[in-house]
Amino acid sequence: MPPIPTPAALVQDIRGLVTLPDVYLRITALVDDPDSSAADIARAASQDPSFAARLLQVANSALYGFSGQIATVPRAVTVIGTSQIRHLALAMSVASSFAGLPNELVSMRNFWRHSLFCALAARHLAREARRADPDALFTAGLLHDIGELILFNRLPAEAAEALTRVLDSGDELPVHEAERQVLGFDHADVGGELARLWKLPPLIAECIAHHHDIAAAGAHPRETALVHLANGLALMAEIGSLDPGDVSPLDPRAWEVTGLDEDCIGPAVAEAQGGIEAAEQLFGVAP
Repeated sequence: MPPIPTPAALVQDIRGLVTLPDVYLRITALVDDPDSSAADIARAASQDPSFAARLLQVANSALYGFSGQIATVPRAVTVIGTSQIRHLALAMSVASSFAGLPNELVSMRNFWRHSLFCALAARHLAREARRADPDALFTAGLLHDIGELILFNRLPAEAAEALTRVLDSGDELPVHEAERQVLGFDHADVGGELARLWKLPPLIAECIAHHHDIAAAGAHPRETALVHLANGLALMAEIGSLDPGDVSPLDPRAWEVTGLDEDCIGPAVAEAQGGIEAAEQLFGVAP
């Protein structure tokens, strides 16, 4: 058998199939340019009619609370803010980029449904924790498992073996631990490498890479811990439980790092469940 590629090799191999749209790259460059203006960013967003239409749809959704009030892209950029527009553009871009990546192991609807549950829970927890950007945490939550899609596509036999081990354990064995048993690394490692290759914002990259190992987080431990908690709460939202014992164990350090406690579980799960249908429609998740 050939050796298993490293996470870095896997993301290089996927490069021809999955790329970030030019509109996101243009917006990112402008946000990082101190000489650019909101008008420059709006013009860049407007150059892609499909992206502009989706941006207005999302801006007017319950996610932002401006229902029917934002009729133009410049208005969306002004009201939502340039930094938030970048996070929103990233979320929309990655979701669309991976839409056509084939895999035969999992339902794409189930994958994105979990990802959106995590995004909604992460945004809620960010608001509760304060000193954390809810829009950035929404995007980090949405993208936290993106490495799984690469594993499913590039190493389907090994990914299937990991999933089989999870099922054989009665779901006692977490997926990332099963992946480590089979591969020597997990989907978070792969997602982290992709984030670095794509030069995603460091906060987003760190949350993706370390959401299962918050002790390894460097510059953004608080945000990484929030995504770790949101991942567990997303699983609870999916199965309709408020008992943390029903899902993979939450790292107790995450509560300490974020300053939150288990009292936030119920409201976060409720908000994720209440927002999931609208979020699925916005991000094109098939029913």
